[in-house]
Amino acid sequence: MSASRTERLLNLLIALLNTTYGLRRSELREKVYHDTSSTDVAFGRMFERDKGELRRFGFDVETVTDKGWGSDDPATTRYRIGKDSNRLPDVSLTPAECTVLMLAAQLWEHAALGSAALNAVRKLQASGGLVDAELPAGVQPRIRPAGQAFEDLVAAMHAQHPVSFRYLAGSTGKEEERLVEPWGLGNRFGQWYLVAHDRARGDKRFFRLSRVTSAVTVLEKESFTPPSDFNVRAELAGLAELPVRSAAVDVRPGRLRGLRKRALPVPAADTGAGLPATGRDRLSVPFRDVETLAEELASYGPLAVAVSPPELVSSVRRRLAAAADFAAAPVPPIAFPADSSAASSPGKPRHGRKRTSEDQLTRMLQLVPFLVHNQGLHISDVAQKFGITRKELEADLRILICSGLPEGYPDDLLDIQWDDDHVTITEHLDLNRPVRFTVEEACALLTGLETLNGLPELAAGSALESVTLKLMAAAGEEGLKAAALSGPEVGPGNSAALETAREAIRAGVQLRLRYFSPLRDTVSERNIDPLRLYSLDNTWYLEAYCHSALGLRNFRLDRIEALESTGLPVSETAAPGSSFPVKLFTPNDDDTVVVVELTRRGIGLADEYYAERTAELPGGGLLAEIRFGSTGWLPMFVAQHGGAARILQPEELAEASREWLAAGLANYED
Repeated sequence: MSASRTERLLNLLIALLNTTYGLRRSELREKVYHDTSSTDVAFGRMFERDKGELRRFGFDVETVTDKGWGSDDPATTRYRIGKDSNRLPDVSLTPAECTVLMLAAQLWEHAALGSAALNAVRKLQASGGLVDAELPAGVQPRIRPAGQAFEDLVAAMHAQHPVSFRYLAGSTGKEEERLVEPWGLGNRFGQWYLVAHDRARGDKRFFRLSRVTSAVTVLEKESFTPPSDFNVRAELAGLAELPVRSAAVDVRPGRLRGLRKRALPVPAADTGAGLPATGRDRLSVPFRDVETLAEELASYGPLAVAVSPPELVSSVRRRLAAAADFAAAPVPPIAFPADSSAASSPGKPRHGRKRTSEDQLTRMLQLVPFLVHNQGLHISDVAQKFGITRKELEADLRILICSGLPEGYPDDLLDIQWDDDHVTITEHLDLNRPVRFTVEEACALLTGLETLNGLPELAAGSALESVTLKLMAAAGEEGLKAAALSGPEVGPGNSAALETAREAIRAGVQLRLRYFSPLRDTVSERNIDPLRLYSLDNTWYLEAYCHSALGLRNFRLDRIEALESTGLPVSETAAPGSSFPVKLFTPNDDDTVVVVELTRRGIGLADEYYAERTAELPGGGLLAEIRFGSTGWLPMFVAQHGGAARILQPEELAEASREWLAAGLANYED
């Protein structure tokens, strides 16, 4: 959609909203399109495309036909948009309900529905339905990004397009091409599953996303209709958890303490796979999912060797080989667009997709009602609310003030003033209410609220239940489609440590902890000032000021071996990070700037690791510039992602990752 088309659609929308009886196509062609050169057929195609665009934005274009009096008096067709049929109903929320809603929306910070959740919240802000609410320090959960395959499947599921991908079948251990109709996505036993109709097999099938080995291809020219009563949570409820199995793994002596903690030493005679490699310890590691354990073992490179079962050995070897092949491939030109810095625009997406005029029109349709309900805000505050720069906001406002009724007088245009840097609007031309939720927006909020049910602080019958009912009513039919998505559990695994940390935050006292660091493979003791708690799925983190490191650090609760109060008050210098949700990586001036190349399967890592600059590559890949406080673990990072990521700069880190992969693969030469 070009910028001129954005302006044309905005003027067409205003014209159709502000007519009682409707406008004929000839009137629209003359007064809105100012089209005198194209043929009737060409104009008709353009008009039909524009009507389709407006419907996609949530506006139903009504067709009114007046029949003529006779054969020499043809029928007259007029077009209009009802003022109320497409608008978001009024939603009035209490401060407690707003708190719950914001927690639900921010679950998706980096996951597939992050932008949809943000748009839904902006619509509620634009309608005046949200009030200021303080987010609790002890309850700040997030959903872990599930990769690009998840994002592509969500988009295809909502658009009702079939998809194809390569899949590692659990029954045969072979990769197979699958063509399916995606009905729903849900998280079960800590794994994401796709429930879909497999066209080749003519039946419903469950696909674990960890076994999808290629990018997902969306067949946009085809469509399907899912079952009307489909509920992904009900479908997954009958899915049996994978049984616990044992893997034989050879580990270098004294290394991988974290793996050893959950494993048992095994006499070589009991493994059925021969003697352990010279100078290694053989462990029996319990696991349920082969691919999950293979990802972990691949990251360990030469430090660990999978011995059995055979499918585990094959998966680890496949990941290391794919990573090594990618690391050895020709390096693309490294160049970033001048305006790609995420720091210049706090809310700007950090992945490679460029802003489009479609994004701009979506934003402007939220901007007008927001300004109506928030008169006089400083222009910088408005830009911050919408995650754009002041320059981008002023470009939006200039388009808006030139938009209005067909051939209208100055009083028939949108009237917005910001000369003194405070934005006011005095004429809104019936754009004063936000459009109803899209399917993605309804799914983001309602699935997020459902996910929060796993937190004991948000028990049923409280604000969680009441805000869910209000949003279901506001979302209407789109809300019913949220049954196609189900989120993960976010309840903490280490509840004792969580409660100790939460009580220390409330009381403002220091904690003494004993902490295992997988990077250093050591256990350390340190005093910390606890600041706030947050999670990714059910993995919880404690953000704290560390007196040993003299700075902010994030500690995983499942790696804390002991935690107790010292009774001392926290220091005055301790303060939580400014961002919410909390960033897992706090940038510092002495960080190493690393250029990473990501394939299409791995581009979500740019957001997950807060890339500062990105650049698109042919084939859907991405260059990302990321800051890392420590770089010793980056070879493990490359190995873990099995050909979806590689280091390009600095060269010494790229070489270190290649050596790590080569040493890991050498263990599987036989």
